[in-house]
Amino acid sequence: MPYVITCGDEGVQINEGTRLAVMGAGYKLDGFSEVVTILKRLLGNELRIASNQENEWFKSQQDLINWEQVNASVQQHIEALADQEGLLYAGYLPFADPKNLQHEIRGHMVRPQGVHIANKVCFTLAGGEQKYNLGNFVISAEWVSAADPALVKTFIQTQLDFYTTLNHGEKLLLLFEEGGELGAELAAKNKAILEAAGFTA
Repeated sequence: MPYVITCGDEGVQINEGTRLAVMGAGYKLDGFSEVVTILKRLLGNELRIASNQENEWFKSQQDLINWEQVNASVQQHIEALADQEGLLYAGYLPFADPKNLQHEIRGHMVRPQGVHIANKVCFTLAGGEQKYNLGNFVISAEWVSAADPALVKTFIQTQLDFYTTLNHGEKLLLLFEEGGELGAELAAKNKAILEAAGFTA
């Protein structure tokens, strides 16, 4: 299955492909370039990236008023980010039936429009999201054992802080997904790094 970087929004569902979840698909997220470099080393250079409807992080970074503005402009910005980072732009995930995107990716948005229902964050440790769960925001952490600890702390904390605001300020339960093609040894290393940085289940 090809890997696709896309938002950790709980509504994003990848039906064909494996999600590497990064808030806002990495748009204006400090450290994203470094994370992409590590992910390419781990998973190969043919990583995809996809945009999605109701991208909350993009809306906040662009200071936009409504979803019409967000949905009209997010695609061009994520496509530009793909060019900048050497990623394959797969397309746009809509609130609709699963859509065939480019580069062997298929997916859509499945949460209620205008509503966030997640109360947990799931860190993927060994090869992206293995099992979809509507109750989770998702954060890719395959890369953390190969990164500077300061980058791990800030890159993860920025995502957690924003997802907490989407949960009305309520603390989010943290979970770990340890399956994936990179194996149990790397998953254990990544989990240990997260826990040392204060991100514990």
